[in-house]
Amino acid sequence: MTVQSAPGTRPVVVGVDGSDSALAAVRWAAVEADRRAAPLRLVTAFPWTRETVVGNPVLGERYRDELMARAERHVADARVAAERAVPALPVSPATVVGSPIGVLGAEARDAQLLVLGTRGLGGLTGLLVGSVAVGLAAQAACPVVVVRGEDRDPFSPEPVVVGVDGSPNSGAALGFAFDAAADRKVPLVAVHTWADPVFDPQVGALLDWAAVDEDQRALLSQRLAGWTEKYPEVPVTQLVVHDGAGRTLVELSKNAQLVVVGSRGRGNFTGLVLGSVSHAVLHGSRCPVAVVRPDTATTPASR
Repeated sequence: MTVQSAPGTRPVVVGVDGSDSALAAVRWAAVEADRRAAPLRLVTAFPWTRETVVGNPVLGERYRDELMARAERHVADARVAAERAVPALPVSPATVVGSPIGVLGAEARDAQLLVLGTRGLGGLTGLLVGSVAVGLAAQAACPVVVVRGEDRDPFSPEPVVVGVDGSPNSGAALGFAFDAAADRKVPLVAVHTWADPVFDPQVGALLDWAAVDEDQRALLSQRLAGWTEKYPEVPVTQLVVHDGAGRTLVELSKNAQLVVVGSRGRGNFTGLVLGSVSHAVLHGSRCPVAVVRPDTATTPASR
């Protein structure tokens, strides 16, 4: 049963372009908006800003009108998909002139969550979601979810998985992940990975690897301490893995309903738009991925 949103509640915004990927994002976003007692806003970006084509103004106007009509059909189809997923959910459609990143970036400033599909249709009216997702995940003013994988039961008992490191991003990602697990009433798997701190095999042979592993487990427990007290109802599994973070999280995504990562970790190279781990998970995950920047809201307004 849908809970009506309170007046002024920030919406869940989803990017729409008519692709199957975008419709999957709409279905996921509708269920998420219902969980948050928030309205759903369906937005398609229409980047045609000129009224005419030089040398043939009539053709330009007709072409623009055709593209606009197509964009409006995409939004209408998305609305049908949302209402089928969650009947009686408050839904508002919008066709906005501008580039996808510009339009959705502006929408994110007033949203509690921005949801995207994995790939768009391309062309003038399509959201190039591969590049749009990467850009918005690094810059949007709210958390961004990229819906990957096949449609799953929205009430699945599968866990939420969150990557944990020593960066400020971990706190933001942990807040989002604990809240998501609590709302879904599912367990949380908190994952911390570590790699060999030395490259000289002679030095490595002298290290106490069991002690290194124990230190990493203590670090993970320390990062989780405050959150487990705040969310005592969420069962938590602490997983420390001697492997790459991206590879580990992608593997765990096969049996998860959501993977949560920060936008940047400690080991990223200067100049990357999005952290290497986040980038790897966005491209390889088998389930939806939430990318949470440290300066964005980590929980719904209801908490």
